[in-house]
Amino acid sequence: MLANGITLSYKTKGEVYTKLTGLKEVPEMGNDPEKVENTTLEDTTKQYEYGIGDYGDLAYKFKYENKTVASPYRVLRKLADDKTVVDFEQAYPDGTKFKFKAQCSVKLGGGGVNSAMEFTLSLALQSGIAVTDPS
Repeated sequence: MLANGITLSYKTKGEVYTKLTGLKEVPEMGNDPEKVENTTLEDTTKQYEYGIGDYGDLAYKFKYENKTVASPYRVLRKLADDKTVVDFEQAYPDGTKFKFKAQCSVKLGGGGVNSAMEFTLSLALQSGIAVTDPS
């Protein structure tokens, strides 16, 4: 499956998600649990178990466009400035969905000759991530 068609949507209240346009790149989705050493004095080798997980940095790249009040750059920057906890849904073309709550940080990228302007949305998780498999 190609990454083409992946979407990121948000909502601040209600049931309806709003799709963010101009999405160019999404992060890996998966939990890296911390390995905790739990060896007893009777053990002959070190023993480990997994602790709580860390999804790491969730950074999304978008095409920069700021022509209207509904432009993703402007909408996300306002949510970041207000420190709003937002509901997000990342959906794949096969129907797989990841839903979570996060706070936003928005950073406008640099530029150069013949380079497209982008901005990065970084998310600080405020919940676990619920995965819905396609039916």
